[in-house]
Amino acid sequence: MRKHRTPEQWQTLVDQQRACGLSAPQFCKQEEIGCASFCNWRKRLSDPSTDESSGPGEAGFLDLSSLMSNSPSSGPGWNIVLSLGNGVELRLSQNG
Repeated sequence: MRKHRTPEQWQTLVDQQRACGLSAPQFCKQEEIGCASFCNWRKRLSDPSTDESSGPGEAGFLDLSSLMSNSPSSGPGWNIVLSLGNGVELRLSQNG
């Protein structure tokens, strides 16, 4: 049976996991909680300025304006393709 926890209860679990030094999967197995739910709540409750879980593969922002300004010969316009996985792509184009 699924147990519904409050945000405060999830915060306590997140704090316990960080304090004990176990990885999220190890901690979730020990506590018998769903790892996906735990990781979603950990991300939701984390403060970006103190988030230690950010690393490769984590979502973030990249300022592309510096890339655009370094190639004056390309002229106006841009073409951006985002691969979202499972063969899904988002294509953005602008003609100058």
